[in-house]
This record gives sequence, structure tokens and C-alpha cells, in this order.
Amino acid sequence: MAARLADRLSALRVEQGWSLDDLATRTGVSRSTLSRLERAEISPTASLLGSLCAVYGRTMSRLLAEVESEPPQLVRADAQSVWRDEESGFTRRSVSPPHPGLRAELVEGVLRPGADIAYDGPPVPGIEQHIWVLEGALEITAGDDVHELRTGDCLRFRLWGPSRFRCPAPTGARYVVTVVQP
Repeated sequence: MAARLADRLSALRVEQGWSLDDLATRTGVSRSTLSRLERAEISPTASLLGSLCAVYGRTMSRLLAEVESEPPQLVRADAQSVWRDEESGFTRRSVSPPHPGLRAELVEGVLRPGADIAYDGPPVPGIEQHIWVLEGALEITAGDDVHELRTGDCLRFRLWGPSRFRCPAPTGARYVVTVVQP
């Protein structure tokens, strides 16, 4: 999957007619990092992938779905793709991946204690998110609003600006995000 993701990121840049320098300017990520990423020499962090998704106008799930085969209507647990960002302590399971003709998707997120992931902006302005905490606690920042969620809490909003997911829980956090395209 890492090689397919690298190929897709390279193809998206070429489709836009951008050089690596153009993309570096748009994302604030160094040209050398972008080059190594497109050659699959490094794996992207969640934050880096979020920045790239924002400039390409895609959700992370949509981008990852583009490098996978067409998902079936029934998504068995053992067929759900899992992506890990070891650096930030984030694991992401695509429970209900993007599908043509459907606007919503479900993602299970797991953050280790102390994990802190910031995104500069939404991949698609006005994207709707519902975040339901299954275990642990999360601090979610959406724009200027900071929300503390505990097990069972659900936060819902449309995202127009930066966001941040932080895990203050000593045992980590497990949550579900429902993403709905505008």
C-alpha cells in the first residue's frame, strides 16, 4: 500500500501541473521530504498526509481509498484497511471506506497516551464530522473551539479551519469518526 500511496501522491501532483517546489510552497513541507515520500522512501505522518489532502481537496479516507481496490458493500472486519503513524501514535482503521455514490464514511481511530496530531485545515472546507469516543478521553480542537470528550461522548461539527486531536487519557483513546462530504 505504501508504494501505491506514493504513486498516487506523485500522480496527483502531476495532474495539478505542479513541480515539487510548487507543492512545497503550497504545503510548507520541504521539497526533499516530498520527493522521498513520492519515491516511497518514507511513510507520511498523519499531519503530513493531512496537509497533502488539503491541497488536493480530498479527505484522508478518500485518498487512501484511491490506492485500494473498489470496496464492496459489505466490509468484513478482516478486510478493513489499517494505517499507522508510529511517530504520532495514531492508528486509523477504515471501517466503512469511501464508496462511489455515498457521502459518509466511518473511521476508527486509536491514539496512544499523549498523542497530539494537528491539521492545518480540512481536506474539504465545511466537511461534517461526528466523533464518538468509545474508550478513554480526547481533546478535540475544531477551529477556535476546544472540546474535552470522555467515553460515550459525541462531538459533531462542520470543519472550516485547523483541527487537533490530543489524547490526555493515560490509557489512550479509541473513537469513531463519521465523515460526511458537503
